[in-house]
Amino acid sequence: MTIEQRIKAFVALGNEIRKEIAEKNEEFETIVIKAKVHNPWFDPRFTRIAFQSIADLLTEESLNAWVNNYDKSYFEESELRVGVIMAGNIPMVGFHDFLSVLISGKVFKGKPSSQDEHLLPYIANKLIAIEPAFESKIEFVSHLLKDFDAVIATGSNNSARYFDYYFGKYPHIIRRNRNSVAILMGNETKEQLEKLADDVYLYFGLGCRSVSKIFVPSDYSMPHLLDHFQHYVTLHEHTKYFNNYEYNKSIFLLNKVPHFDNGFHLLTQSDAYASPVSVLHYEEYDDIEVLERRLMVENEQIQCIVGGDKLNILHENFGNSQYPTLSEYADNVDVISFLGGLS
Repeated sequence: MTIEQRIKAFVALGNEIRKEIAEKNEEFETIVIKAKVHNPWFDPRFTRIAFQSIADLLTEESLNAWVNNYDKSYFEESELRVGVIMAGNIPMVGFHDFLSVLISGKVFKGKPSSQDEHLLPYIANKLIAIEPAFESKIEFVSHLLKDFDAVIATGSNNSARYFDYYFGKYPHIIRRNRNSVAILMGNETKEQLEKLADDVYLYFGLGCRSVSKIFVPSDYSMPHLLDHFQHYVTLHEHTKYFNNYEYNKSIFLLNKVPHFDNGFHLLTQSDAYASPVSVLHYEEYDDIEVLERRLMVENEQIQCIVGGDKLNILHENFGNSQYPTLSEYADNVDVISFLGGLS
């Protein structure tokens, strides 16, 4: 296949996904429910959002703009096999790696997480139906990954040490834990704060692009912030999420940890970037320029920063953290450049 043929196939895949979502196709709805039964964190509402965000990426304009950033030689057909070990924290979190490997002309050899075994193979089958030439380019394995030429692995800091040990001798990308943060200045609009709730609550806050911590001015009103999060109150209907909320609340009360509580989410002051499910950390700042310099120094711990237009640091607008573009790579490691450099 030429790069033009691959792009055409992925554009058709995007159109197919959009059609299935709009028509509430029975096969599509079945796989969404199957994913929830397999992993209760894959709430159908959020899984549909994940499918829609993938479809939004797969347009002719977006794909062409993406590949045009690179030398054409990066997309020559190749039999090089790229093993991809995927995380399972949010639905189809490995899709961008899947797309990158295939669009580059390499062979995708994926090991799905045990938490997300059904969704990406479903998409792969749709792609093969559209362009049968992809059948020889896609393989999923449930066992130990072997017979590969390069590796892309995503996991926790603990699993990253395992990956380093076993895959260090191969060309590799190994991703570790990262968290996302938001910076508030105190002059945000109602609409911006409501969009911030999407950054915090989509996928129950389990993604690396989920905001787990906010920085606020020293005189900021926390109840004011929580008031704008109420449209996510239905999260308390999700058993696993609410169990986490009640557990963390009891720990805070038992240990007399100061916190704010809106009935389904807890807000507490902490220096840590990572926060438990149902908990959002906050930290006060006095000087925005000092904070921006600090975040630049600590950028290896941060996936993305959310904020308003007045920030002088690379950031996403409120509500956009869960919708990365094709050129926004996890851990800021350019996957296409990595794949294009394989030989």
